[in-house]
Amino acid sequence: MARGRKAAKPELRSGLGARRGRGASPAYTMFVRNLVLPCFIGVHPHERELAQRVRINVDLAVADAIAAAGDDIANVVAYEEIVFGAKRVIAAGHINLVETLAERVAELSLSDPRVLRARVRVEKLDVFKEAESVGVEIERMRAAPRRR
Repeated sequence: MARGRKAAKPELRSGLGARRGRGASPAYTMFVRNLVLPCFIGVHPHERELAQRVRINVDLAVADAIAAAGDDIANVVAYEEIVFGAKRVIAAGHINLVETLAERVAELSLSDPRVLRARVRVEKLDVFKEAESVGVEIERMRAAPRRR
């Protein structure tokens, strides 16, 4: 390390917290990995008739209140709410675009006021035999409160 330069704090180097600015509240990352669900998704006629597998990955930057959580699930963002929420979005009916599915999962994630940022990846797994998957990844942040 060059003389006089300080090392970056570890919590600022990785994950969704990497973009936090100075003075920001501490955060932790809650995630759901490789959730594979059948989904009626796509713009082609055959995609309206047959469900296809989608893989959903979610990373949430959550305001850090773990120390105050008291080992009580009511005091943290529960990953089961994200999983069940994604299942409800899919069960609501046909979706044309993976972008729309990703946006809806991000919206449900950000509905919890403790979630500061949501990164959602949605992949269709059975589109091309030559590709493992195709899809999108989006990142959405909670809107900053308006100053008066």
